[in-house]
Amino acid sequence: MDRSYQIAVLPGDGIGREVISEVRRVVVEAVSIVGNLDIYLHEFECGGEYYLRTGREWSEEAELFTKTKADAILLGGIGAKGPEGGTVRRPDGNLAGYSVVIGLRQELDLYANVRPVKLLEGVPTPLGFKKPGDIDMVIVRENTEGLYIPARGRISEPDREFAFDLRMITAKGSERIARHAFELAMQRNGAPSDGTRRVTCVDKSNLLAGCQLFRESFDKVGQNYHEVERDYAYVDAWTVLAIRKPEYYDVVVAPNAFGDIISDLGAAIQGGLGVAPSGNIGKKHAVFEPVHGSAPDIAGTGQANPIAGVLSAVMMFEWLSKKHDDPRLERCAGLIREAVEEVLRKGAVRTPDLCLGDWALVEPSTTQQVTSEVIRVMKR
Repeated sequence: MDRSYQIAVLPGDGIGREVISEVRRVVVEAVSIVGNLDIYLHEFECGGEYYLRTGREWSEEAELFTKTKADAILLGGIGAKGPEGGTVRRPDGNLAGYSVVIGLRQELDLYANVRPVKLLEGVPTPLGFKKPGDIDMVIVRENTEGLYIPARGRISEPDREFAFDLRMITAKGSERIARHAFELAMQRNGAPSDGTRRVTCVDKSNLLAGCQLFRESFDKVGQNYHEVERDYAYVDAWTVLAIRKPEYYDVVVAPNAFGDIISDLGAAIQGGLGVAPSGNIGKKHAVFEPVHGSAPDIAGTGQANPIAGVLSAVMMFEWLSKKHDDPRLERCAGLIREAVEEVLRKGAVRTPDLCLGDWALVEPSTTQQVTSEVIRVMKR
């Protein structure tokens, strides 16, 4: 148990910097409490603000360390506003920070985007008729193919102008993301409504050839998991079903773009982006980040909710623990998770985005105050 862990910390832009600095506080405290554990945090600037100053999205040192030496990566929101108020972009039109966000997914083959959707006690949901325990699913999205591959363009001619985005879906990519979803279902307790281990394939296979291949691959893999029920929904219908009966869902798997969209719906019903963590996971590497972006409109105001970032660190500890068979890391994850749940359940310390419904009269706390309360509970 003498192994050390090297973590690349990439705060990014806007509230990403504020949130990740708070996540660092929580990580350091958890490691200190658990003890006998060497975690080294290596922080590097990156993103749009760094690009404005240097003409690069990150330094060569940051890129080399992150891709070759880091055991895991913590990433904040990416995206900055330029001097004239517009989004900072590269000459090719992509967001400044594209090589950090999308580039890492492609180069490190982070094929599984995993987004837990769980309503915690003390968190308001727009589905007022649902309670904690009704919403507990995981959305697994294919992360390296689909509409987000760099095969797009725009053509302007005298009498017409058009743009195109090519979608690529392969059998290999579809099978491995389906396998990830089924393996995840085997580790869970089943859907809240009936305890059934279930994987739902969400696609548009009634119309799109890529989705037909995706569903065929899903079925091929699913035949090997007799303990898990196979379920299906078209993506447009799923958005209705997930609102009406979220407790039916356990694990949901979808192609890249559809998965991106429905996972934001998932974030909404679990209480908003401020409490929504995520992981981008491959066989050897993984990036963990809060679902929210850089939110430049509230940067510097102290309103940003650190909980999504903190729960992303929990996912990081869990992934590292499983990969390296190190129970100390699992203890760090459990310690942080229990503290977050207690703070939310008690309800007195929360950022403005959670001061809704039954908590509308609570005086909002700052980003740092929420983190300090989580740490206080951890120490106790």
